[in-house]
Amino acid sequence: MSPRTLWLALAGMLVSSAFAAGPRHALILHGEPRYGADFRHFDYVNPDAPKGGDVRLSALGTFDSLNPFILKGVAAAGIGANFETLTEGADDEAFTEYGLIAESMEVAPDDSWVIYNLRPEARFHDGSPITAEDVAFSFEVLREKGRPVYRFYYASVAGSDILGERRIRFNFSQSGNRELPMIMGQLPVLSKKYWTANDFEKTTLEPWVGSGAYRVIAVDPGRSITYQLDRNYWGRDLPINRGRNNFASIRYDYYRDATVALEAFKSGEYDLRQENVSKNWATAYDGPALAKGLIIKEELRHEIPTGMQGFWFNTRRAVFADRRVREALNYAFDFEWTNKNLFYGAYTRTASYFSNSELASSGLPEGQELEILSRFRDRLPEHVFTQPFELPVSDGSGNIRSQMRSALRLLKAAGWSVDKSTRKLVNAAGEPMRFELMLVQPEFERVVLPLQRNLERLGIEMRVRTVDAAQYEKRIEDFDFDIVVSSRGQSLSPGNEQRNYWTSAMADQPGGQNIAGIKDPVIDELVEQLVVAPDRESLIAHTRALDRVLLWGYYVIPNWHLSAFRIAYWDKFARPPISPKYSFGLETWWVEQDKARALDQRRRTLQGG
Repeated sequence: MSPRTLWLALAGMLVSSAFAAGPRHALILHGEPRYGADFRHFDYVNPDAPKGGDVRLSALGTFDSLNPFILKGVAAAGIGANFETLTEGADDEAFTEYGLIAESMEVAPDDSWVIYNLRPEARFHDGSPITAEDVAFSFEVLREKGRPVYRFYYASVAGSDILGERRIRFNFSQSGNRELPMIMGQLPVLSKKYWTANDFEKTTLEPWVGSGAYRVIAVDPGRSITYQLDRNYWGRDLPINRGRNNFASIRYDYYRDATVALEAFKSGEYDLRQENVSKNWATAYDGPALAKGLIIKEELRHEIPTGMQGFWFNTRRAVFADRRVREALNYAFDFEWTNKNLFYGAYTRTASYFSNSELASSGLPEGQELEILSRFRDRLPEHVFTQPFELPVSDGSGNIRSQMRSALRLLKAAGWSVDKSTRKLVNAAGEPMRFELMLVQPEFERVVLPLQRNLERLGIEMRVRTVDAAQYEKRIEDFDFDIVVSSRGQSLSPGNEQRNYWTSAMADQPGGQNIAGIKDPVIDELVEQLVVAPDRESLIAHTRALDRVLLWGYYVIPNWHLSAFRIAYWDKFARPPISPKYSFGLETWWVEQDKARALDQRRRTLQGG
């Protein structure tokens, strides 16, 4: 064992020593939990919120399955309310998990195993107790038959030992990875009895036995799904659930596109929507219902890392294999003009994969980040160390001649040139540069058409194709695209999931989340070092180093972000005075019956009835 490896192991043991004292009510990556073992409820809930009231929400596209754990089919919106995990996080803490199905947890001093002690009152919807056998079964079936992400996510889990009816231990193939106990806490717990009698690998529209606060009570395939609050829900009085799960029923209606869905909302067909289109937010909600206060518009600020949304290149395609080509295409996107003319100046340009957080890289690397990157200096471009990463910036006028000249210089260096007779950009073999940008939202066409025109000026043909949700999901799973609009969200505590996002092992794994197809040994090593970072300071430095290398790889044309939820809703709701930092928090809202009755009367008056 090298001195550094020994130091990391000792550091991990010291940080984790608090776990070794015995069962704990919470798992935390660094420091101490916000809520003590005797806490009664989260600060951002109303513990006395009334239960009741029906809520209608919307979804786009269609669905053909109630099984979200497999690749086959498109799972219904909201199906997560049907099942539970061993632990659950608080929405005002960055990296803490409290017991849900698990009453307490025990962690080895070197983080080589974790034990979960299950609550004796925990029950599935059929009344059967949740046991250690169910937990062990869930782990095995998800790893063997579930989405590929589960196999990768649990790759460092050697196996499980059932220590009693309600006690189970997971053993890890590596020590010092303090996130692994928390990862296993996120394990969806499934009924062994139900799923051994049913084919887990097939899509189904039959409600299955879960344990969550809500149960599926009605399914109209592809059109709507309705969940009902289980009045006998075993966990309703747990501290982590008090003041949550307040609606008597939740129904999702499906619409073919966002424009139809918006008009349905304004007609009162459903109750609440989150608006993602700045033009709609600025102009589309005007009308009597808004003017008279029947519809409320609000921006709810949050502190969630906004991650990276952008135009993602599929580097498996030969046309995008050269980093210089990817960089050149970045110059063709005029964000400043787009923000001014299409978005009403609402957005901030995203310049980090960990934007809106302390994890984002900036300026030149220094301190511990520089030390980390220096180990790879012979395998990284020198400008990683000598130039701050900066995206092209225009004056917003639409004139980007200087950016276009920069793009052509890069393309020429990569072996492309403009054919004088056709004015097309061609490679050494005379083949023109052409590719497709795939969309799932027609509303995005207005955003990408200016990019298409700028590329035409460079002699590049970019086709824009909008497909339905099912085809879009399938093509993403199979990496069957050239460029796609996608996003990669992040938490304040990145860890094992980064392997799935960026590493070579996932580049060719269908259904994986390395959609760009990144295969870079430096990134692989940076991810592994991040996963075993011994403390918060080291985690931040390793994340910034990873971020910087990803940015200089130009795997994406970054888009934009907004640090707020834009919410419109019919005036029937109430919510706690404190909003959670890291979520929308709809599960803490409730229907105020007096307001709901008054709203019905106001609607009739507005409609002249």
